[in-house]
Amino acid sequence: MSEQFSRIELLLGNESIENLHKARVAVFGVGGVGGFTVEALVRSGIQHIDIIDNDTVCLSNLNRQIIALHSTIGKYKVDVMKERILDINPEAEVNVYKCFYLPETKNQFDFTKYDYVVDAVDTVTAKLQLIIQAKEAGTKIISCMGAGNKLDPTQFEITDISKTSVCPLARVMRQECKKRGIKDVKVLYSKEKSLSPLDKEHKDIPGSTAFVPSVAGLIIAGEIIKDLTRESFNKIRSQS
Repeated sequence: MSEQFSRIELLLGNESIENLHKARVAVFGVGGVGGFTVEALVRSGIQHIDIIDNDTVCLSNLNRQIIALHSTIGKYKVDVMKERILDINPEAEVNVYKCFYLPETKNQFDFTKYDYVVDAVDTVTAKLQLIIQAKEAGTKIISCMGAGNKLDPTQFEITDISKTSVCPLARVMRQECKKRGIKDVKVLYSKEKSLSPLDKEHKDIPGSTAFVPSVAGLIIAGEIIKDLTRESFNKIRSQS
């Protein structure tokens, strides 16, 4: 038993940990949600991970993003995240892509190489293309809906896009997926009604906290770990 992963191995078993070590996950968007997803995945045993983002750390990220520190301001988020990953697990293989995922950049990624894809990006266009590309490759994907302008992390739910409600972004995605005949899309969304920013001059900038996007990222990571270890976990539990 590896000491680093011994505590999670006590719950999932050795075979599950080996499966996690072998799996390859791509996380698109390394912000408030995606950063915490990456963190939890790596701490849980994911050793092959691609991180995709073209943004740099700025002062307004400090209230909610795990990689945002005064010492990292101005640095590329993927570079900071990679350094953090390797500090957690030096044996990890990290591929960094300094770009925003768009239909124009989709050919940079071979989704057949991934066991799981995380959509933690902001735009509808990118989200739809991620889902389409994952579906074409037969790769599992989970898509995060709106986490901005929320204060209650207990209202997050994992469900199919067709069963979402309340969330404005989920409504648009639901409509766009229906137009394209896209079915069976796993999403994380919140039933909490979005709040309006108090500063009317900055009403187009979503407010955010330290405890909402982080919870969203951790829930996503937990769902991925569960999906990747389901078979081996069920087998070992049935024998115990």
